[in-house]
Amino acid sequence: MPFHWLILILIALGAAGYLAGRKRALASADGDVRQLHSLPAYYGWNVVISTLVPALGALVLWLVLQPLLIENRVSNLLPQELIPEGSSAGLVMSDVRRLATGLDKAVAENVLTAQQANSMRPELSDIRARLGEVGVALGSDVRPEVMRAAQAYRRATASGTRLMGFCVLGLAIIGLVLSVSRTSRDFWARNAVERAVMALLIAAASIAILTTLGIVLSMLFETRNFFSLHSWTDFFFGTTWAPNFRGDSELSILPLLWGTLYISFIALAVAVPIGLFAAIYLSEYAGKATRSFAKPLLEILAGIPTIVYGLFALLTVGPMLVNFFGRGSDGVLGVDWMAGATSVLTAGVVMGIMLIPFVSSLSDDIISAVPQSLRDGSFGLGATRSETIRQVVLPAALPGIVGAILLAASRAIGETMIVVMGAGAIAKFSLNPLESMTTITTRIVSQLTGDTDFASPETLVAFALGLTLFVLTLGLNILALYIVRRYREQYE
Repeated sequence: MPFHWLILILIALGAAGYLAGRKRALASADGDVRQLHSLPAYYGWNVVISTLVPALGALVLWLVLQPLLIENRVSNLLPQELIPEGSSAGLVMSDVRRLATGLDKAVAENVLTAQQANSMRPELSDIRARLGEVGVALGSDVRPEVMRAAQAYRRATASGTRLMGFCVLGLAIIGLVLSVSRTSRDFWARNAVERAVMALLIAAASIAILTTLGIVLSMLFETRNFFSLHSWTDFFFGTTWAPNFRGDSELSILPLLWGTLYISFIALAVAVPIGLFAAIYLSEYAGKATRSFAKPLLEILAGIPTIVYGLFALLTVGPMLVNFFGRGSDGVLGVDWMAGATSVLTAGVVMGIMLIPFVSSLSDDIISAVPQSLRDGSFGLGATRSETIRQVVLPAALPGIVGAILLAASRAIGETMIVVMGAGAIAKFSLNPLESMTTITTRIVSQLTGDTDFASPETLVAFALGLTLFVLTLGLNILALYIVRRYREQYE
């Protein structure tokens, strides 16, 4: 059964269940709504929930587990000699999946019949040409073992999909019948619906929590593997970052951490004053017309992709700084302080521009939330508007502003594309903002790019760097939330 038909049937069953539950509840009360424990709509929604939730839950679980089970089953059919030395069964299985998908597409477009797809042999037919007719390109000649595995993959997928349809529809029908049969005027439908909705909300919240937990655990396991291959003292206390995939690498996080914090500091030095002053103007001085125009325009900066900021840093800000600080007589200052367009200052300035809407929007909302009574009291004592802002509004909003700044700092620390294109790739300690440096996020990308061996410390170090970055940003977020919650009570 096609997937979209299965979804349409489930929706139809849910709609029918709603009408049936509502009608049965009214019939049990002889049409008198006052005799019902709950409103008629609750009886209908109880049937809908009982029909769709178990069925959709089984559908999602099936869609997650079926590919894993089929791949495990089919991979056992592949002979070991088919897997090249230094490769893995996963790479061969990708060819099997691609071929199986191509056969499915060829059958759907009537290039092949289902019988031909399940019985054809590559040595007796030009499978590459046949699949090329439907736009599926195969990288090399298909071996008979791969063809048999792809055919087994198709058969298992088709059988699993049919079985999935029967099971899902069966659960939906059982839920529909049971929920309608227990519908009566004395049934507490409202309570049942509210419990079901609460369970769905808890499940939604649990998905986010479990996803975060899964990410952390995956990084923890790989980080443990890294420290089993590389000294933790060199990682945390070394001073050199020099990965060498042939071995004998120096993998210290300190040069990367220095570059990350240095660039983030410059970004905040640009974003905080501009963003804070913009927030003060929008909340305290601008009229409604100006505010309704300027605030959305300012927040457009938050929607620009970071790759665009990276190009802006590489093509505009970097060359402008080189032209100013110059090489010899070419620059405005006539000095040789900056050798190239990539530098800490380039990335920091552009990242600061990116962070302006984060600081301004959050600070504006926080300043606007300061009670008007505090301003009126200050004006009543004879203070001017600027004195009121300095001595009343900003102190009252300071905890929230600090929280906004810390959240912007965590955003800066996790930035990648601007740093890749604007800061360079040199890991070192230096106080000169006109030199190239690199950050933790840049090295994570570098270590996981290309043909990587996940048994080498040079690759596994990316997980240790990621876990360190996660802890750092998590600490900043927790600190921001603590400051906001701890000191907000003074002004409420």
